[in-house]
Amino acid sequence: MRLFQRREEPPAELVALLDRDERVVSWADVSGGGVVAATQRGLWWPFTSGARRMPWELIDKVIWRDGVMTVIEADLVDDLLLVDREPVSATLSTVRDLPPTVRKRVEANIVDTQLVTVAGGAVRFVGRRRPGRDGVSWWAHLEPGTPDTEDVREAIRARVGRLRARSGVAVE
Repeated sequence: MRLFQRREEPPAELVALLDRDERVVSWADVSGGGVVAATQRGLWWPFTSGARRMPWELIDKVIWRDGVMTVIEADLVDDLLLVDREPVSATLSTVRDLPPTVRKRVEANIVDTQLVTVAGGAVRFVGRRRPGRDGVSWWAHLEPGTPDTEDVREAIRARVGRLRARSGVAVE
């Protein structure tokens, strides 16, 4: 047994997609080809249209079960509202340490959550860290069944404004 083993290198095709200062923290091979990779900026996913990075701050949920990783990414609407996309899944063949790495990154990204009742439902306010930026970014996520109305949006804007002011982060 060798005392010092050389670390396995991520695929060159993936490395070529990364920003200059981005590095692969962990990755897993996908059954049928491709890789899922974690960097300090996000999770690279092998979409049929090509690999794309999902920023950590926009990943709402990750499920790891029976060799399948499922990710729910959100779109940010008006720098205010997180709206979930359809889940994407991949069966991982060579897993390495990707699942615990992803879990750690997603959990470290979320600073605070607050569930608040609004007219017609509830809103979850989420304070998240954004890689490469100082402070906390506050956004809202409508709970299931809560209508997206102008009154609800106004209540969200007001609370997000207060949360951002409290945490010292200006509206971008």
